[in-house]
Amino acid sequence: MKHALAAAALVAAAGASGLAQAQPAVIFELGGKFDRSFNQAAWEGAERWKKATGQPYLEFEIANAAQREQAVRRFAERGADPIVGVGFPMASSIQKVAAAFPQRRFAIVDMVVDLPNVQSFVYREHEGAFLVGMLAALASKTGQVGFVGGQDIPLVRKFLCGYEQGARYAVPTVRTISAMTGTTPQAWVDPARGAELTKTQIAQGVDVVFAAAGTTGLGIMQAARDAGKLAIGVDSNQNHLHPGFILTSLVKRVDLAVESAFRGIQPGITALGLKEGAMDYALDEHNAKLISPAMKQQVEAAKAAIVGGRLKVIDYTVNNACR
Repeated sequence: MKHALAAAALVAAAGASGLAQAQPAVIFELGGKFDRSFNQAAWEGAERWKKATGQPYLEFEIANAAQREQAVRRFAERGADPIVGVGFPMASSIQKVAAAFPQRRFAIVDMVVDLPNVQSFVYREHEGAFLVGMLAALASKTGQVGFVGGQDIPLVRKFLCGYEQGARYAVPTVRTISAMTGTTPQAWVDPARGAELTKTQIAQGVDVVFAAAGTTGLGIMQAARDAGKLAIGVDSNQNHLHPGFILTSLVKRVDLAVESAFRGIQPGITALGLKEGAMDYALDEHNAKLISPAMKQQVEAAKAAIVGGRLKVIDYTVNNACR
């Protein structure tokens, strides 16, 4: 109850500041806007809009599940427009409040809400995961690569499926060992559990592990670094967190969705992937020595083939299967 009252008070206070201009609002998921991953990518999009327009926006960081609908409703009651929910756990709250406030506009990232005043942003994560899977297999010396996901849901298995396909495409004999951190949203904010799962995989021979787990990934990457192994970051470019030990990062441009929504909602489904520049692998000064010219050439060729439609990557969420 204390958290709920705090959420209502915070949103109400934010909403009282100049909503006559119909300020946009963004609601960040568990982990907060400085999680160095998914939420931070969203925050960067909001900040880019703010810098470009010179206008302020409203924001709130979820601390528990009860705050989701409260935050969306409070922003709607005070005239925020559009209201952007970052992450699939926001979907039911957006659904309820958008139906109750048809005059307001909303957006949701990573889930579809089928209402005339909602824009749903979804990503072809399997395409980007294919590329980092290739890099993992090409970099592995043991022929075994790992995957530690956050919450065990179809969206995360979509990452895993793409990763496995990419690894096998590059090295047909590679073995992928996978684990999920948990079955609830708390799985995204459990670095200790992520580290434990990573150590188990390393003990099984894994020498490259993909951390597709939000804030939990910080523990995964640290465990890999401590063991002298390689990790792969997710959502934001995380190469700088452990220079020389982050093989690459699967960059998911959530910032593009938030910035686009702030500029104007286009109701319906917006799908983003490699072709739109919304998914990619990160290459910079922190991992340049880890990715050889030959590795880059192979991955770029696959990327071009995917964009051109010549290489099909299975989307796990279509049939809840990876074959």
